[in-house]
Amino acid sequence: MTQGTEPQAAGGAPEARLLLVDDDADLLRLLAMRLRASGYRVATADCVQAARMRLGVERFDLVVSDVRLPDGDGLALFEDIRRQHPALPVILLTAHGSIPDAVEATSRGVAGYLTKPFDSKALLQGIRQALQRSTPTAAPRTVDNAAWRAAIISHSSRMHALLDEARLVAASDASVLIRGDSGTGKELLARAIHLASPRAAAPFIAINCGAIPEPLLESELFGHVRGAFTGATSAHTGLIQAAHGGTLFLDEIGDMPAALQVKLLRVLQERAVRPVGATRAQAVDLRIVSATHRDLDAALAEGQFREDLYYRINVVHLELPTLAERREDIPLLAEHFLRSLARKYDKRLTGFAADALEALATAPWPGNVRQLHNVVEQVCALATTPLIPRALVERALRVRPMEALGYAEAKRRFERNYLIQLLKLTAGNVSDAARLAERNRTEFYRLLQRHGLTPDLFRGDGPDVEQ
Repeated sequence: MTQGTEPQAAGGAPEARLLLVDDDADLLRLLAMRLRASGYRVATADCVQAARMRLGVERFDLVVSDVRLPDGDGLALFEDIRRQHPALPVILLTAHGSIPDAVEATSRGVAGYLTKPFDSKALLQGIRQALQRSTPTAAPRTVDNAAWRAAIISHSSRMHALLDEARLVAASDASVLIRGDSGTGKELLARAIHLASPRAAAPFIAINCGAIPEPLLESELFGHVRGAFTGATSAHTGLIQAAHGGTLFLDEIGDMPAALQVKLLRVLQERAVRPVGATRAQAVDLRIVSATHRDLDAALAEGQFREDLYYRINVVHLELPTLAERREDIPLLAEHFLRSLARKYDKRLTGFAADALEALATAPWPGNVRQLHNVVEQVCALATTPLIPRALVERALRVRPMEALGYAEAKRRFERNYLIQLLKLTAGNVSDAARLAERNRTEFYRLLQRHGLTPDLFRGDGPDVEQ
């Protein structure tokens, strides 16, 4: 080999750096020798603590770990890796007794597992396949260009760290769950991941699972054939099929009804979708990015969200900070919105006065970036001078814009108020209330349960119920 030339691993690509974790010293030595002979650079660790220390100071392309280790559990190590290095693939080595654990881990995102004793050829093949899946293909030609994240305005270190992680994740096909409060920009981040991925040229399809009534959501997602139900006069292509080759963004997935969770899980498992009323499934190739502001761990504990679906969509977890957690971005975002909105309102606006920016930077922002945009739009519409004064900003901050209320929350509030009015009208008689609502008793009780309403509160002289 010529001095200074980077060694080559199998397949002709620059060698990958692997971390082997096993407490069997002989097996560890043998595996390291075989992998180095195949062109890989190999580091070893004999316990969970040693592996964590290496992962903290060195960069690896893949981890191969035993499930049973003296000071812990390979599955726990995998969970650590998934949190700290979401794009780093992991292969597990298992004894027969731990196969169920490994199968469960595979559903959570493990790149693969091998049962001891195993053939070295099978290990090499598994490593090659895992590296191929995790190595960017078309992405390197695009992710260095800032266009993929152009819609996300920020210079905060926290957002930059999140975007670096998103760029790494985009190169793979791993399912991503984005968490964050309402108005933090979950769809913008999902679009950025799509644009940084090899699927960038294919469709990006977004749907808000909490904004569409349950009877329509199934048809919108999965489509239907002609005659599938009353009113289905023609076939309808679902959004899952429309996203074929690209990315499907499921916003507020925590609000998805239980019956549809089962159907979505089947799509993810089989990579095929069967429209409502169809007898045959159709293959689909897509990447799932989900988002929610709900605590899905609490929803799991309460039985409102399926555990198997949760692990399918939560292979990689990204957390968006609130606007209050990235205050250094507030002046940047405010000026950006002002320039854009000045064109919309055809006004010559030069910026914010210094004390006006201070008022923006110190406001609480419960509605996050969406609320900031609404406040800037209000001051832009009312401005009479090129420089926005503090008084106008304070006026906008005192008024809670209607736009800050999301459609899903507005729908929830209307539905709860409607149920309260019905129960008041019928003095808590569920049969009468359900008949007025044109719903059966079972469905009506389910609606009451969803909104924490008890019919007894509306019978006799019970206390008033807050609307």
